[in-house]
Order: sequence, then C-alpha cells, then structure tokens
Amino acid sequence: MRTRTNYLRQLDQLVGHVNALSAAVVDDVRDTGFAIAEGNSEAAEEVVSGHHASERLHRSIEDACMNIMLLQSPLAGDLRFVTSTFRVVGDLARIDEMAYEIALLAGEFDLTIDDGIARILGDMSQRAASMAEKATEAFRDSDVDVANSVFPMDDKVDDLFESVRSRVVEMLRSGSEPATIAPELLTVAKYYERMGDHAQGIADWAVFRATGEYRGRSMGEMA
Repeated sequence: MRTRTNYLRQLDQLVGHVNALSAAVVDDVRDTGFAIAEGNSEAAEEVVSGHHASERLHRSIEDACMNIMLLQSPLAGDLRFVTSTFRVVGDLARIDEMAYEIALLAGEFDLTIDDGIARILGDMSQRAASMAEKATEAFRDSDVDVANSVFPMDDKVDDLFESVRSRVVEMLRSGSEPATIAPELLTVAKYYERMGDHAQGIADWAVFRATGEYRGRSMGEMA
C-alpha cells in the first residue's frame, strides 16, 4: 500500500511540476514581446535571470519521468501520461530556450525599431504564448477539443512571420533602418514561428494522453 501511495504521489508531483514549468514558459514568451514591442528592458532581464531555474525544472521533470517508467512500470493511462509528459516538457524547454535567446537579442540591439515590425513581433509573442498556454491546458485536462483548437491558431502566427519578412525586405530596400538589424528581426520572428510549431507538438501529445492516438495513429501502430 505504501508503494502505491508513493507512486500516486509521484504522479501528482509530476502534474504540479509540469504546470509550474508551463506557467514560467508562457510568462517568458509574453515578456519577450513586452521587451520588443514596448522597449521594456526589465522584462527581457527577467527572462534571462529565470532561465536557469526553468532549465533545472525541465531536467527534474525528465528525470522523474524516467524514474517512474524504469522503477514503477506504469500501465495504460499512466504510461501514456508519463511518456507524453516527457515529450511535452521537451517542447516547453525548446520554447523557453528560444524566449531566452530573444531576450538576449533584445538586450543587444536598439529596441527603437520600426513601430510596425515591433507591433507585429509583439503580436506574435502573445499568440505563441496563448498557443502554449492552451496546449498545456489541454494536456493537463486531457481535453481533445481544446487541443484541436490550438492547431488553427498557428496559421495567424505563420502569416505574421511572412509579414515581418516582407517588411524587413522593404526596410532594406528603402534604407530606412540599418541593414545590421535585419538578421536579428528575422531571427526573432522565426523563433516565434517555431514556438507555434512546438505548441502544436504539445497539443499532439495532449491528444495522445487522452486517446492513445498520436497524429492519427494508435500507440504501437506501425507506420
């Protein structure tokens, strides 16, 4: 009985840690948007200063997942939860790593960039954060409907990325901004676009946790 109690406690702790990591990552993504769209250097500094704590939590969750799989041999729904948790925290960690890189870039180049591009990047950050938040909510609640609502959200993020790219090209042609800032702007936009992809990945694992199916295939089904 004690072993079973400890096992259930481990699963509960895993849920709490994933929720904590998700909240931190979503806040970081939103803060990068404030740093760029509003020139808020404190927001960027907060992302940088909290990065190592998020990394430690990410590794701790992965270690906990491995320990449960190796020592507890979970079955059925518990196995789906633990294996999908391992994948979800990987996606969250990649999103947070990109937020960290954006925060570093925000501290390196002049934030008084073209207002139009700044607004678009700020919009991208909020949309990417919302996607990650909704995807992890779907995972937490095993809610397929919420998970499926994440996928169409990515279309707007992709559209905004193309808008930034077009504006940067026009900016270079007109010479309205220094050419040296163009790679940074495109890098930031690409990071947000990739965050959306990782949020979709989390939504995929939310569906898997709820149904045992990943991208239309049942667990164990051969390609």
